[in-house]
Amino acid sequence: MSSKTPVLHLLCGKIAAGKSTLSEVLAKAPNTIVVKEDSWLARLYPGEQNDLADYLRNSTRLRAAITPHLIELLRNGISVVLDFPADTLVSRAWMRTLFEDAGCAHQLHYLDVTDEVCKARLHRRNEAGGHEFNASDEDFVLFTRHFVAPSPDEGFEIVLHRPR
Repeated sequence: MSSKTPVLHLLCGKIAAGKSTLSEVLAKAPNTIVVKEDSWLARLYPGEQNDLADYLRNSTRLRAAITPHLIELLRNGISVVLDFPADTLVSRAWMRTLFEDAGCAHQLHYLDVTDEVCKARLHRRNEAGGHEFNASDEDFVLFTRHFVAPSPDEGFEIVLHRPR
């Protein structure tokens, strides 16, 4: 894609699949910024992110607040790497409104990584302590229960990523 054509990059994968790592790579393109849900949630709701219900409430608030800003960035030629999980049909429906309302291109990056690899990465991430949130194995199972892999029927431009 041309660096002059704004692109909304969406990231789909289980916890610790490598979404944030990929977002950093994608952000190296000219005129591109990353918007990280975890960073925003940690700053806006410190100590209020304790379970799935908290995440759903806080994430819904954040999405409502930043939607107009994201659309404006895209309309003004800035590509956005949206480091928010595109892991459910509902989240992808919201993301679709962004690129449709902005009239820009999009790519849905699907990180197809096994549960075993994700859990091993999660354990390393938790031990390293550099992430905004630590997720337990139980959290992984809970969130993975809601995960829906993207389907070509949804009409997204899917870019598949698998670990080597």
